[in-house]
Amino acid sequence: MEQDIVERVSAQIPNSSVKVSVEGNRALIEVVSDTFESMSRVQKQQAVYACIDEFIQDGRLHAVTIRALSPEG
Repeated sequence: MEQDIVERVSAQIPNSSVKVSVEGNRALIEVVSDTFESMSRVQKQQAVYACIDEFIQDGRLHAVTIRALSPEG
């Protein structure tokens, strides 16, 4: 599951560094990308959620914590 999430996010968010930790149906996803520079915190999270929506819809993921940052933080 962790690798599936990394692949999905990496493919959909250009130039990103992705780290994922999954425990059961809970995931912590950290994404760093210069794509996020001009986005609000909510827009960053929406971009990451869009990548993993299928996993949430089919129940593989239930709780997700997202840390989406630009390289500057």
